[in-house]
Amino acid sequence: MAHLDEEKIYPLVLDLLNPNLREQALLDLSKKREQYEDLALVLWYSYGVMSVLLQEIVSAYPLLSPPNLNGVASNRVCNALALLQCVANHNETRTLFLHAHIPLYLYPFLNTTSKTRPFEYLRLTSLGVIGALVKVYCNDNPEVISFLLSTEIIPLCLRIMETGSELSKTVAIFIVQKILVDETGLYYICQTYERFYAVATVLHNMVNQLVETQAMRLLKHVIRCYWRLSENPRAREALRQCLPEPLRDSTFHQALKDDVATKRCLGQLMLNMTEGMPI
Repeated sequence: MAHLDEEKIYPLVLDLLNPNLREQALLDLSKKREQYEDLALVLWYSYGVMSVLLQEIVSAYPLLSPPNLNGVASNRVCNALALLQCVANHNETRTLFLHAHIPLYLYPFLNTTSKTRPFEYLRLTSLGVIGALVKVYCNDNPEVISFLLSTEIIPLCLRIMETGSELSKTVAIFIVQKILVDETGLYYICQTYERFYAVATVLHNMVNQLVETQAMRLLKHVIRCYWRLSENPRAREALRQCLPEPLRDSTFHQALKDDVATKRCLGQLMLNMTEGMPI
């Protein structure tokens, strides 16, 4: 079976090097990326392939401002991004991917604000690449968090959490949550009032929106972010003043009635809020 996969994959990888065949090869490979587990290794170590993928990404930059990205161009770039996500997701290529600073090539896409479908698809797929980097438990992969903290990923994610579609918001807050789960990430965000305030303000606004939408996927991540912030003594003190009332009362009781894990997380958040307070 693996031999048959290779027979299909290798010609497509070679087609990436041919400008006339590249668009179809990007599409076909992006569809097959989950069927061949070593595709990341083939992409990374095949001569010229990573350069081709980066060329596809950079070629879209002139279409970002003024916003002039159509569906065809967006799909093509997103297929290249899907292959980069494959590389970011593989244990043997993830660190190499980071050392090459490839995530930085995605930040111009995350920095866009157009709400049209081509741009939204581009942001969502770019977030997926970063999400693939952080989804491995952070303490097993501290280099990922260190790299992301040295870049502008948190402000970019915060803006998407405020203005993106529900799906983009969900992936962006997932990335922020994974950063908070890591002790270095939690310390970084709570180190200065400005960083904490930026995160807390966006989370507060999201809670207010969730009162209306009751979007469970988002609510789970919001609660987990607040819980992690409450694990930091300085942040916990600030949260006693600014934790949104809907998290303190029964606003989300019905929405969470079947979600034992999130209810437990919310309960731990409330318990943390009382820690160190006079009885």
